[in-house]
Amino acid sequence: MAAHQPQEPYGPHEPHDRAAEREWLASYDPRAYTPVAVTVDVVALTLRRGGLHVLLVQRGAPPYQGYWALPGGFLRAGQEGLDQAAARELAEETGLQGSADAEAALSRVHLEQLGTYGAPERDPRMHVVSVAYLAFAPDLPDPQAGTDAAAAAWHPVTSLDLRPAAGRQPAGAPAEAHGGGLDERAGTPPEPGGPVRPAADSCFPERDSPDQAPGEHGFVEPQPGARASAGQGSWHQEGAVARTPLAFDHATILADGLDRARAKIEYSPLATAFLQHDFTIPELRAVYEAVWDEKLHPGNFHRKVLSVPGFVESTGTTAERGGSRGGPRARNYRSGDAALLHPALLRPAHEDEIR
Repeated sequence: MAAHQPQEPYGPHEPHDRAAEREWLASYDPRAYTPVAVTVDVVALTLRRGGLHVLLVQRGAPPYQGYWALPGGFLRAGQEGLDQAAARELAEETGLQGSADAEAALSRVHLEQLGTYGAPERDPRMHVVSVAYLAFAPDLPDPQAGTDAAAAAWHPVTSLDLRPAAGRQPAGAPAEAHGGGLDERAGTPPEPGGPVRPAADSCFPERDSPDQAPGEHGFVEPQPGARASAGQGSWHQEGAVARTPLAFDHATILADGLDRARAKIEYSPLATAFLQHDFTIPELRAVYEAVWDEKLHPGNFHRKVLSVPGFVESTGTTAERGGSRGGPRARNYRSGDAALLHPALLRPAHEDEIR
């Protein structure tokens, strides 16, 4: 990652009266204006165990201590630009730094600016403007919590409460509130002290091995009969976990990131950014199914992909093993040179709207 190079105040655009301009700058007092901080937050998405996951960190200090949040941090003013700050935060939380292999893995991550969030009340400390980024990654390792985080983990997006955080108290898990969403997969919001109907997905990653200790990689073992656990921002009851609320306005940022991802893979080849260099059409279909949260007809999807010029190109090789039913080995493909997909691969709901 290239170091930030300081530049002259104006670069190639010098004012007509350079001396007068420099004299004015020497007397300028930035403290005369209300301070505003700038942060970057990253919506990092990847596929794990066949589902779409987002990288979250558990805040180790106020505000929102104990809540899960998007990885991010304050811009190092005068030292880095926004893109550099986002790449730095992503590298720190994923552990992709300090080696040639790590840098190579990070270089495969697609990173783009998502939007700017600057509501005055979004951070209780001061007016903080956040520039959010969206990242697509083929396969990232288990995250490493930074110095200011208690834990870090990949969470299935279906386990998260993406309602706006209005009215939440920035001081740990609310004592009289639930973290459950309101759709059919979110489980029933609990009465204080009452039982919870399990959600479809746990908000904590599965154990990678039977020997993994509780708490490793952000895994938390629910205790039977436990109440809402302050400091984790989620409800535990009889081993069930309701949907997890996020800190600040990160639910809104994540929802916007998911909308962007779902739309972009309709008309651009960015779905291949979730995959390794070589992939099969069934693996590509699994990306679309995970991002769109819809099952797709295998034959129709295969036909549509191959009908888009420049979307994928054959490598001339086949997968190491056949399909789940012992059929012939699938052909391998790589991303083609198309910048846009024409015709676009529309979501089934969008196809119905066009008809």
